[in-house]
Amino acid sequence: MTHATPRTARFTLDPAFRVAPVSRRTFGSFVEHLGRCVYTGIFEPGHPAADADGLRTDVLELIRELGVSTVRYPGGNFVSGYRWEDGIGPVQDRPSRLDLAWHSTEPNTFGLDEFIRWTGKAGLEPMMAVNLGTRGVQEALDLLEYCNIPGGTRLSDQRVANGAKQPHGVRMWCLGNEMDGQWQIGHKNADEYGRLAAETGRAMRMIDANLELVACGSSGSSMPTFGQWEATVLDHAYDVVDYVSCHAYYEEKDGDLGGFLASAVNMENFIADVVSTADHVRAKKRAKKHINISFDEWNVWYMSRLQGELPKDEWPVAPRLLEDHYHLADAVVVGSLLITLLRNSDRVTSASLAQLVNVIAPIMTEPGGRAWRQTTFHPFAQTSQYAVGDVLRVEPVSPTYQTAEYGDVDLLQAVATHDEQTGATTVFAVNRSQDAPLALEVDTRAFGPVRLAEATTLAGDDAYARNTADDPDRVTPQPNTSAAVDGGTLRVSLPPVSWNVIRLVRA
Repeated sequence: MTHATPRTARFTLDPAFRVAPVSRRTFGSFVEHLGRCVYTGIFEPGHPAADADGLRTDVLELIRELGVSTVRYPGGNFVSGYRWEDGIGPVQDRPSRLDLAWHSTEPNTFGLDEFIRWTGKAGLEPMMAVNLGTRGVQEALDLLEYCNIPGGTRLSDQRVANGAKQPHGVRMWCLGNEMDGQWQIGHKNADEYGRLAAETGRAMRMIDANLELVACGSSGSSMPTFGQWEATVLDHAYDVVDYVSCHAYYEEKDGDLGGFLASAVNMENFIADVVSTADHVRAKKRAKKHINISFDEWNVWYMSRLQGELPKDEWPVAPRLLEDHYHLADAVVVGSLLITLLRNSDRVTSASLAQLVNVIAPIMTEPGGRAWRQTTFHPFAQTSQYAVGDVLRVEPVSPTYQTAEYGDVDLLQAVATHDEQTGATTVFAVNRSQDAPLALEVDTRAFGPVRLAEATTLAGDDAYARNTADDPDRVTPQPNTSAAVDGGTLRVSLPPVSWNVIRLVRA
């Protein structure tokens, strides 16, 4: 492929340009009882790689490699009709239920205690969601008692009898899910939900004052109630909660690759608007604390393909739903969204890539068969591994291109992190150009002498190349041999439609 003449972008790195410490919770994910995320995803008794608990060890290995920190569970839309007690105790005694959210049958062979055992094996922090759709305060208190009280009460003793002698110790709790959405079971207006969230949160804090609670924000910035929803909910619950949630999904529409590659502009504006709204409520209430953002659903999702996928007449167990097969450009957008989350680490301190396995996921499996990495696996794994220490603000001077939705957009998007203890500095960069490399020059003089440790690029001649079970490594990060440091300047060529990681260490 012949590329146009490269253009040049520049920025300066300085350890004084500190945004906030990197939050490990930025690298969270999401497991919902939806499609094959749980069944034949993380849990498949009888699979050749299944352990004694029925957990797929091949998937566990990939999850550890991905570098996930937290995991939100059990939904998602599923939670708004979920009875958590269906999924505890002897498996043979558990009822099957209709799941209205995804028109499926939930067998409940994987439930709360299995989930906690799985998080322990995967090294993850659990993040539980409570049902505020068909349920309310008492059911949330019952779940908290079962999870976190050591013993001596009916529900905590029931957990012990079910084999979990130690409390589960769940610290983060989502107060419902997307309650602004008309599709949500038990949908509520902002006043109704805000009052219920505040009542539930206050009662939960009577059991444990140190919980971290997440109020439902808008299901997306395009919702007609966006902004007013956050203001009303926080007016009720500001003193009770620690976070307000954001959810956002992106896809290429009508062949507009340039607009799709600029998706992070929407995420950046979304974050800014929610922060402004939360801070407005803070000012009204003369409150001391700040409400942070839990961006606990985000990803590329080809939602336009959802129509017709849901079962209509039957209620199958674990049907194939939302199994998007990602290509190179999708991975570049995922990397771009990760850059945006890091750039806003002063207020976005928790995030969840939705979802983890099979359902719009970085990991895919075959029932009874193989597991492999989608293209989107790689930017997440690299960022989780190398984003260490403090996030550094970078302000690129970059050529721009025109988009229909966002106007002029920089070709370069970038962020950096710096670990003061080790001296390691990592630059994460995306080139949004579809037809030309981008020459990047970075002033590193504020760090003193540095040398290049590694430079990798996720790119290729086909922006729509995919990984498959038969060709799982078609799109993987490759060494970028153009990178060099000379006289206090890092120079590197970023191919078109590319995700790039450049690591520097003290010379």
